[in-house]
Amino acid sequence: MRTAIYPGTFDPLTNGHLDLIKRGLCMFDRIIIAVAPSLKKQPLFTIEERLAFIKSAVKGLKGAEAAAFDGLLVDYVRKSKGVAILRGLRAVSDFEYELQIALMNRRLNHSIETVFMMPSEEYTFLTSSIIKEVTSFGGSVKGFVPEKVEEALREKFKTLKGTRG
Repeated sequence: MRTAIYPGTFDPLTNGHLDLIKRGLCMFDRIIIAVAPSLKKQPLFTIEERLAFIKSAVKGLKGAEAAAFDGLLVDYVRKSKGVAILRGLRAVSDFEYELQIALMNRRLNHSIETVFMMPSEEYTFLTSSIIKEVTSFGGSVKGFVPEKVEEALREKFKTLKGTRG
């Protein structure tokens, strides 16, 4: 069984992420969507909430599962018996950062490959940050995130606005 690990904060999960998962399952028998804490980002949703969104969205996708991890990605990949790290590249600006991370991961464990995939055209501009910003101003993100994520985003921003006065 060929397992790939698709790491990220997934705050929140988008249809762009789901696109890569579905297409990645054509190459791998199993993809673990590995939710990571972020030292740089301040996530809107807890790890538990993000895991629930992912599990709901991949329900019925044979070979897709979600898990949380902490620590070095290459250690998690090894423990999970993964052979590859799956990463998405939307634009040239993503490439430089992703290349640095892939090269460091290779230095840490040369037996793990990084596989880069381009999202489908309709998702090339899509980021979790854009989704959060649009929703925070009351815009619709219908069609860009799973329905449960869209509902949770609206609720989260409604609650946040209520606490600010």
